[in-house]
Amino acid sequence: MKKNWLLKLLSWYKYMNNNTFTYTNILLNEIKEIKGEKIILKNKSFNDFANDYMWRTDAELSTLDATYPLDLSFKDFIKAYKSEIIKNTKNTARFSVFINNEHIGNSMLYNIDYFNKSMELGIMIGKKNYWNKGYGTDSVNTMIKFIFNNTDFSKIYLHTLKWNTRAQQAFIKCGFKIIREIQKDNKNFVFMEIIKPNLR
Repeated sequence: MKKNWLLKLLSWYKYMNNNTFTYTNILLNEIKEIKGEKIILKNKSFNDFANDYMWRTDAELSTLDATYPLDLSFKDFIKAYKSEIIKNTKNTARFSVFINNEHIGNSMLYNIDYFNKSMELGIMIGKKNYWNKGYGTDSVNTMIKFIFNNTDFSKIYLHTLKWNTRAQQAFIKCGFKIIREIQKDNKNFVFMEIIKPNLR
């Protein structure tokens, strides 16, 4: 019910503002999508914003992401989200995670460091009925393979909350190693990384 209402509102907002939103993903270039074994990573589009809004206002998802639920109207969210995406196009690559034609989550490669050839990874499966079915793992593996096989970047790292051992085990399955514990914003995190195989 909430999603249908948001989709209608999104269509209305798009019409009223003659809205055009084109996101240039710095890692995709001419490629429109990246196929994994179970999922497809696609470029972000305006049509994803309804799901993105629901997920970023969800308390459980926000806790897992070490943040707080957004307290914004949908209209204000669209304005802020578009600005956030466009502002960070040079050091962030955003993807929508799809199964067939269904948007189930998001992934991101950010803090892209061209000098040190490293980047940080983030992943969220927003549709909870797809949890524990291997879609998050396939999303991570797909990103790792794409980066290491198609770019000269040599390190991907991430942070997980210390208490979230389930996420840590999932990342270990993808080849990440626990490096150290750190504290940030009064929260305890585990820093993990994976190095390009021929550099190990």
